[in-house]
Amino acid sequence: MSPTSAAATETVETEAGTARVTWHHAPEPRLVLAVSHGAGGGIEARDLQALAAALPAHGVSVALVEQPWRVAGRKVAPAPKTLDTGWRGLWPALTRPGLPVISGGRSAGARVACRTATELDARAVLALSFPLHPPGKPEKSRAAELLGAGVPTLVVQGGNDPFGRPEEFPEGGFELAEVPYGDHSFAVPKRAPVTQEATLETVTDAVVRWAASLG
Repeated sequence: MSPTSAAATETVETEAGTARVTWHHAPEPRLVLAVSHGAGGGIEARDLQALAAALPAHGVSVALVEQPWRVAGRKVAPAPKTLDTGWRGLWPALTRPGLPVISGGRSAGARVACRTATELDARAVLALSFPLHPPGKPEKSRAAELLGAGVPTLVVQGGNDPFGRPEEFPEGGFELAEVPYGDHSFAVPKRAPVTQEATLETVTDAVVRWAASLG
């Protein structure tokens, strides 16, 4: 696998099944961002693709991770414990380049990254669209997972995310970057005063700035 290749895919065997990693290598990498999808989609998510396109130019190799259930073609994500098992099994492949690894994910993938960051010795956590609570059920908070990450954490959250708007998040040891008008997938209404392209730039710019602060 060439360190300068635009993208390279590998399969990784885990106790939860066969996972897949698509690498977007930085020419001169200093960090790896390993980021997985949510429970309702895959690595084709607009924000994951935007990060894979933007970050390598800033010294961050991006590893887009497909959990075993997605690779197997299943429609429904397994229990959180199984997701964590798959993520742990991927970690040796993600650390193989010998660089600090940012553990990341969107939605359910962000929860996995938070739950496992300390034990895997992640450099930091990137939580895209962290599902603070189920839609319409703020009493069922998952804030403890986020607050328990134990490493530098950036939450990138849509201003209109039904799983938790930025103002609903508690105070804590994490940074939060708001994506104005964005929903859970960072889509914006046609009537919004920002374009979809500009919205994705908001996401990537926030991650680029934060990753630079990690050294």
